[in-house]
Amino acid sequence: MLSILLLMLSISLATFVLQIRNQLDQHLESNIKPFDMVIGAKGSSLQLILSSVLHIDNPTGNISLEEAMRIAKNPMVKEMIPVSYGDNYKGIRILGTTNKYLNTYEASLQEGSLFEKPFEVVIGSGVAKKLDLQIGDTFISSHGLAENVLETHNENPFIITGILKPTNTIIDHLIITNLESVWEVHEHDNEHHHHEEEHVDEHSDHKDEYEKEREITSLLVKFRNPLGALQMSRFINDETTMQAALPKFEIERLMGFLGVGFQTINGISVAILLVAGLSIFINLIKTVRERKQELALLLTYGVNTFQLIKLVFLEALFLSLLGSIAGWFLGRISIWFFSIFTEDLYGYHFVFSLPTNKELLILILVILTTLLAAILVSLSLFKLNVSKTISHA
Repeated sequence: MLSILLLMLSISLATFVLQIRNQLDQHLESNIKPFDMVIGAKGSSLQLILSSVLHIDNPTGNISLEEAMRIAKNPMVKEMIPVSYGDNYKGIRILGTTNKYLNTYEASLQEGSLFEKPFEVVIGSGVAKKLDLQIGDTFISSHGLAENVLETHNENPFIITGILKPTNTIIDHLIITNLESVWEVHEHDNEHHHHEEEHVDEHSDHKDEYEKEREITSLLVKFRNPLGALQMSRFINDETTMQAALPKFEIERLMGFLGVGFQTINGISVAILLVAGLSIFINLIKTVRERKQELALLLTYGVNTFQLIKLVFLEALFLSLLGSIAGWFLGRISIWFFSIFTEDLYGYHFVFSLPTNKELLILILVILTTLLAAILVSLSLFKLNVSKTISHA
């Protein structure tokens, strides 16, 4: 039992880490792939990527749309997509952007139509499922990016005009609208504060001022060739009040940090695996010792030594297969539990996948080790002195 448990534990740990790492890699890769550069407010470049591309962290601040567009007007630039954070609905972020954003992720409508007027939204398939929303439903957004029941914008309900097909990217977990919706929500805020301070209705001037200075959270840029991104990011970081971050570079750094953790867990699983192997080996020695009489009797009945070795090997094989398969299932069940937790926090879920080549390789290694243990144990069977052993009985 102990051998099987140890084996189970080590295999489940190893497969769990392998799966999380692979799926995380694919998930990050598919989400950052469309963009070569993100221009945003100065601050942490990783934070800028996490907030603007993966929609996990809070943004580093706002930047002027006009200034960002002016800087990014460059023959090497293929496409620029402004994104602006609205607020949230039940903790799901409302993102103001253009239709190009959807095209970048090859998102298409499952039903309904795309947003055209302010306060029309399309929602990702994950959002529709999670909050059970249909086309034509309306909702009121709450301030900020985290769920907040107290402050809501009663003036402007959003209306759902379309639901997107699942894309397996971050789009599935967003509410997407046009930039005007986000600006209007914030304009109402500003007017509201303006009234409170002034108690006079002068917001018409204020509005003109606001028209001129449109702000966005960040600008997502696609280049015709990767070299452009490097040259331009240096210029933006040194010469402007904004910062440019390269998603690929930042995510590689992040995976580097995480990699250390993954390696540590892998190290632990290898250590447990060694103990499991040793425990199976000791078990087999014990089995052979305790059954010496029975084995010797079998030999007198004309069973040859090779068949005895086969018996020992089958027992070892049974142990290792049972442990490995149970461990694999345990690893997958752990991923399922882990997925429930991450979906709630980050809107990302891990999928149940069939055994991978690496996992099959682990199984083959375990079986080979078992075979080796069985052979080592069986060496004592060749020296089995039949008459002596039986007379001892």
